[in-house]
Amino acid sequence: MTVLTITIIILLGAFVAGFLGSLTGLGGGVVIIPLLTLLLHVDIHYAIGASLVSVIATSSGSAVAYVREGITNIRIGMFLEIATTLGAIIGVILAVYTPTNLIAILFGVVLITSAVFSFMKKPEHSVVPSLVSQRLRLNGSYTSIDTIVHYGVCNVIGGFFMMILAGILSGLLGIGSGALKVIAMDNIMRMPFKVSTTTSNFMIGVTATTSAIVYWQRGYINPGLAMPVVLGVLLGAFVGSKILVKTESNWIRILFGIVVTFLAIQMIYKGLSGQI
Repeated sequence: MTVLTITIIILLGAFVAGFLGSLTGLGGGVVIIPLLTLLLHVDIHYAIGASLVSVIATSSGSAVAYVREGITNIRIGMFLEIATTLGAIIGVILAVYTPTNLIAILFGVVLITSAVFSFMKKPEHSVVPSLVSQRLRLNGSYTSIDTIVHYGVCNVIGGFFMMILAGILSGLLGIGSGALKVIAMDNIMRMPFKVSTTTSNFMIGVTATTSAIVYWQRGYINPGLAMPVVLGVLLGAFVGSKILVKTESNWIRILFGIVVTFLAIQMIYKGLSGQI
């Protein structure tokens, strides 16, 4: 393939990644990394470096719209970011010494776990806040189709420790840890899915920046690879943020599960077969 053909493929793939990342709170890395490693045979460390840059772009492109609409819970995002930043520092240290095929398998396992949780039925959100969330004033509300939805936040401590794990996987896998962040807020802290995904988008930029600095220092961020990724992701994130504000969350949850399940199977297979 020519350089132009490869660039177009990366741009289109990055657009899809940004679109899905914006809708689901994943940050786009779950599409970018399989695209680069499985289709274009890019070394996974360089794919992770480009993914981290795209995660920052996704957060910048979609978080602004969500904050403006009042869906993002900024207070929760800032509180949980303490845990994810700490975890990200640990993750990038582990990434240097972890074999690439093991990273691919772990990546797939994380995605399958995310898919399973997304398909599990549960009440849309909790209205009875925990004592910790009341003390920290983490409860909130947002407008959904001309209706104000009030919600409480549960199990703040459990969500905080899940965020440390999310940060470790961000540094290790380059996915912005959006998958586990959504799981923590949606299933553990019982926040509405829209709030979980938008708050995740708000947070992942900071987490990914922490990891990206180390990858940059080690030479794993290639500007020629990262540039089309960023352009495509920004456009996709912008389109996705416009759609999410006006839609129900049920079909987004289903889309989340289908996409990550397919990609997880591919990554695990390639990792086990030694093709990555």
